[in-house]
Amino acid sequence: MSAGERGEGEPEPPNRAASALARAGYHARMFFVLRLLLNAAALWVAVRLVNGISFDGGVLPFLGVALVFGVVNMVAKPLLQLFSIPFLLLTLGLFALVINGLVLWLTAGVSQALGLGFHVSGFWAAFLGGLVVSVVNVLLSWLVIHRH
Repeated sequence: MSAGERGEGEPEPPNRAASALARAGYHARMFFVLRLLLNAAALWVAVRLVNGISFDGGVLPFLGVALVFGVVNMVAKPLLQLFSIPFLLLTLGLFALVINGLVLWLTAGVSQALGLGFHVSGFWAAFLGGLVVSVVNVLLSWLVIHRH
């Protein structure tokens, strides 16, 4: 049916490419929400298990902390890894645990500046918290994402 044969107000016939793009966009949004929730769960476990990591607030501010953590992971962590390549090589990758701690510490700093109520008291709390968050994230990702 050509454009001239359609009446006014009738929608265009579905386009396969547009439909595929819409589905891809939906899946990307769902994956983002899922990663946000997994990060929030991993951070919650760290708050519960590690002395020196605390949170005072409700669910929405905690999701804000998880969002800050995701952004810091996306922006700062690759830069930290790039500048620490010699240390990563020298320690056979174990320096990545220090980087994870620094990312968590930076998340706490940004969260405090935003008034989200997430606190990390020092380097060792950040180091242990980064370890906990990493392990929990790997386990939850395996259970939720990679098994399905």
